[in-house]
Formats: sequence, C-alpha cells, structure tokens
Amino acid sequence: MAEGRTNAAIARHLVVSDRSVEKHIANIFAKLGLAPSETENRRVPAVLRYLES
Repeated sequence: MAEGRTNAAIARHLVVSDRSVEKHIANIFAKLGLAPSETENRRVPAVLRYLES
C-alpha cells in the first residue's frame, strides 16, 4: 500500500489471491481503527501511520 499499489498489484507481487489481500488490508484498517467511509480513502491514513512509526 505504501508504494501506491492496488490490491490486485499487491496480490500479483506476493503471489496470493486478491481476496487474501482484501482480507489482510481490512484487518489492518480494523487494527488502526479506520472505519469505512464513503468520502475518504482509508489507505492514505494507514500509510501515514506506517510512515510515522
């Protein structure tokens, strides 16, 4: 995600299914307390938190 890859690109890079990537990213969002939003992309705050650590 921090490299700007889509779920499909991440799946290809890791040689896993798209669904696996979706599940893992959903778990990351949940652990970071990032609820789904129709107006905001959760990937940006997730990456920012990663970069801050």
